[in-house]
This record gives sequence, C-alpha cells and structure tokens, in this order.
Amino acid sequence: MDVKIADSWKNVLQDEFEKDYFTNLISFVKSEYTSHTCFPKGKDIFAAFDTCSFNDVNVVILGQDPYHGVGQANGLCFSVHDGITHPPSLINIFKEIESDLGKPYPVSGDLSRWATQGVLLLNATLTVRSGMAGSHQGKGWEQFTDAVIAQISERKENVVFLLWGGYAKKKGAKINKNKHCVLTSGHPSPLSANRGFWFGNKHFSKTNAFLQSKNLPTIQW
Repeated sequence: MDVKIADSWKNVLQDEFEKDYFTNLISFVKSEYTSHTCFPKGKDIFAAFDTCSFNDVNVVILGQDPYHGVGQANGLCFSVHDGITHPPSLINIFKEIESDLGKPYPVSGDLSRWATQGVLLLNATLTVRSGMAGSHQGKGWEQFTDAVIAQISERKENVVFLLWGGYAKKKGAKINKNKHCVLTSGHPSPLSANRGFWFGNKHFSKTNAFLQSKNLPTIQW
C-alpha cells in the first residue's frame, strides 16, 4: 500500500503499512473523508512526519485527537493554522513557556516552527470527523502511533518525550527510560491546569537542559 509520508519515515514504518490493520484503517479513513467532513485535510494527515524527519527527532510531544472544529487541525498535535483562535490547551502551553522561559506569548498557534527543529508533534489518532471528538478512535490509528513510538524508542537515543495527562502517560509507558528522557505532568487543558497539574512543570527548560547535556541542538520554543 502506498502511503504518502516522508521517505525517512517510510523506511522505518514500512512493515506497519503492510499489515492488515493498516490496510483496513486507510479504507476506513478514505470512506470517512468521502462521506463526511473530516480533519485535518487529507494532505495534512501525516504532517507531523512530513515536517520532522525520523533522523531529526529529538523531542516527541504526544496528543490525543486532532481538533474537530472547522479550520483548526493542521496535522500537528496542539497546533492550529495561523489566524485561528488559540484553543485553551494551546493557550496554557504558551503561558507555561512564558513563565518558564520568559518568552513573549506568540501571535501564531502554528507549531510547525517546532517541528522543523526536531519536535515530533504526534497525535495518537491522526484523523477525526468534524464536530465529533474521538470519532476515529479505535480504528487502528492508535496501533500505528504505538508503533511509531516503539520505533523511536528502539532505534534512537536521547530523545525527550513529553507526556501530558493520563492518556499520554499510558501511551508512552513502554518507552525505554534508560535511553531516553521522559517528562510527565498533567494535561494543559483548563480542567487539569486550573487544578495545579500543569503550570510550573518547566518542561520546556528541562527539555533544553537535557538536550544541551547531550550536545544536541536545543529548541527555540
């Protein structure tokens, strides 16, 4: 099966593309996009991989579902297109960066500027039906993204994994902590953040401190 994904990832994930579950998943996604409005746009489904090559991955941020509102999802977790109102979780991410690093709150919510520096912005589920959160869960995407995480954990070293909230922590449970840096906290959603589980985690400065200690390029958050 031909999947339009960056060559560096195609080499790593080829075995997944040939499995029955993935063939069934792609059939489901094609049917959904034909019959319903779905997000992100078809060309952006694998944007996380297209903007961050396998060789460049130094940081992984795990999200859950793409945004399901019109014009929001761009294929990168927590990210929105330029000109789109920042969703609550993204606002809290930027507020933590302000507090942690003293950087001004940004105008753009498009996080491709992180992706091009080696941050893989990976949602567990890569597609969603408009207005229906979680509508494409349990169809195979989770198995695929588990395989992505496993390949990074196995083939690379000194990657920083940022696991925010219970779902991400569970999904990242098998990451080899002897080879990688795993940082966990509450989710940046208002429900979690306002209860004290997000703000002050300093994950952005901690990420750069770890990368610097391994002589790897730091991230301009």
